[in-house]
Amino acid sequence: MRKTLSLLGALGTLAGLAACNTTTEQKAAAGAVGGAVVAGPVGAAVGGAAGAVAGHVQENPPPK
Repeated sequence: MRKTLSLLGALGTLAGLAACNTTTEQKAAAGAVGGAVVAGPVGAAVGGAAGAVAGHVQENPPPK
């Protein structure tokens, strides 16, 4: 249980770091690299997806 919570916290932090880049591609790449460091290939996929979503949302904000 502790390991799972640690990984979730680390992935959340990495997703936040992915938001520091300027383009969707940069955010996806940063998320993938960070995720790979934490959880290997699965983490790379999750981090890349989180970075891509963060980039897409920032470039195309939802209507209010």
